[in-house]
Amino acid sequence: MARKSRKESAQVMVQETVSTCRAAIYVRLSVEDSHTHSASIETQQMIIAQFLERNPDIQVYDTYIDNGTSGTTFHRPAFQKMLSDIESGLVNCVIAKDLSRLGRNTIDTGYYIEQYFRLRNIRFIAVNENFDTFTPEDAHAGIIIPLRNMINEAYALDIGRKIKAQQRQAMKDGKFIGGRTPYGYLKAPDDCHQLIIDPVAAPVVQKMFQWASEGIGLNTITVRLNEVGYLPPSHYKNTQSIITHENLMGNGNWNTRTVARILHAQVYTGDLVQGRTKIVDHQQVEVSEMEWTVVHGTHEAIISQELFEAVQKKLDETAQHCKEREVQAYSPNILKGKIFCAHCGGSLHRHRNFRKKSADVYLFYCLTNSRIAKERCPGVLIREDVLLDSLADMLQNALDAALGSYSLSLLELPQQAAERAELNEKITCRKQEIQRLRGLIRSLYENLIQDILTKDEYITYKGKYESKIEQLSEEVSHLEKGLKALDKQMEQHQALKRDSDDLRENRELTAALIDRLIDRVEVSKDKQITVRYRFENEFDSCEEVLNQCKNM
Repeated sequence: MARKSRKESAQVMVQETVSTCRAAIYVRLSVEDSHTHSASIETQQMIIAQFLERNPDIQVYDTYIDNGTSGTTFHRPAFQKMLSDIESGLVNCVIAKDLSRLGRNTIDTGYYIEQYFRLRNIRFIAVNENFDTFTPEDAHAGIIIPLRNMINEAYALDIGRKIKAQQRQAMKDGKFIGGRTPYGYLKAPDDCHQLIIDPVAAPVVQKMFQWASEGIGLNTITVRLNEVGYLPPSHYKNTQSIITHENLMGNGNWNTRTVARILHAQVYTGDLVQGRTKIVDHQQVEVSEMEWTVVHGTHEAIISQELFEAVQKKLDETAQHCKEREVQAYSPNILKGKIFCAHCGGSLHRHRNFRKKSADVYLFYCLTNSRIAKERCPGVLIREDVLLDSLADMLQNALDAALGSYSLSLLELPQQAAERAELNEKITCRKQEIQRLRGLIRSLYENLIQDILTKDEYITYKGKYESKIEQLSEEVSHLEKGLKALDKQMEQHQALKRDSDDLRENRELTAALIDRLIDRVEVSKDKQITVRYRFENEFDSCEEVLNQCKNM
């Protein structure tokens, strides 16, 4: 039979791979492409669809679209979702219109094509450039890719500078350049840079400012909004198809941060304040107030300047009052990340009650009831000292119960060492048997050479001995796990014993102790405490291994 050439082999490999292609269609529209028809999402999809018609063997798994994201960064939602599907084995081919759709950063784009995709045997196709990593010509295009990427990156930088200059001038001209309008406003149908009042959301903004001017706090305003049933900004914009991505939706409730942001926004007086942030190394950072671009009277106001200033005065007074009151730092919260409401599952907030003639008292309470909506949760309120005292008793009892269940068998082991000796003996016997069988296999080969055994007899006996060696090796591995399980049991037991003794002697819970022993604490309205301990099933896996070893 004639040998296949490398070229023929490569073609066969390509054909075999193509037949099983599960393709991810990747489409990206960046800011600089938004006014270019040739780069539109529809155009990219059409080009790829035409390619797929010519290649019916490629099956499309999913389409991943990043709309309005830069090509110089790879922290894009759809792109990251595609990588996740690649890691899960759902996709083995990526198709884009051209290399620039994947990215315009030379180093990172080259990494994904030359290393990430190649190591995972992922086929990459750039349709317009006739680039296919599974063709012999493009499989090792180590020079071409960087050159193309450098051109794309230079183009992106040039376009980026021009866009930033245009945006700065637009802001100075009083044009709105944001993607999403502030809550309470819409974009004019005939001018996307002009804000007009949203007749649905604007009255909500007016109510918020009116309540704040009357001295009503952020918490109370938040509760009122949720109880009335007003949709928060993200969910309201979702009804208008302005926000669609689930990661931007929030939990469907107003919160104090959103309320505060609206109450501080000068845009509601008819002024545009833009340029408050900038991108540095692909990260959004705040800039000083001196760098903001403020243009007055660019659109219709929702509230008066007088009302806005009155609210700012109220907010400043509240903030100053809080600063003056916070003269002492909070004591450490040793239950941070561990304590939750038994009804709604939310984290319990820690609050300090200031007392002039006695020590301050710390409380835990549910934010859902106090800051979201009262009907969402019956509410939880418990003093920290009462909670910690109860937790100490519960933890002590749980430790005693866990230690009592295993103490007898564990404490007998160092004295008798019977189980350990038995395990070591089993391991030794099996290792000796393995060595004997390996010797027999060597003898089999000698017998084959000397024609004492036929080839069929040699293969039969060799397979039998190797199968037995494999079985014995697995048993040795499991028995060695048994020895490690014994050690782990003793270590776990000793560690829990030390914690139990320390707790009984000192009667004090520490952050380290809680982190080591407690996974979750839940408190109900009637102050019932439920604890999930980290050591509840501490010995179970060890016991299972040891029981298996006893039967071997």
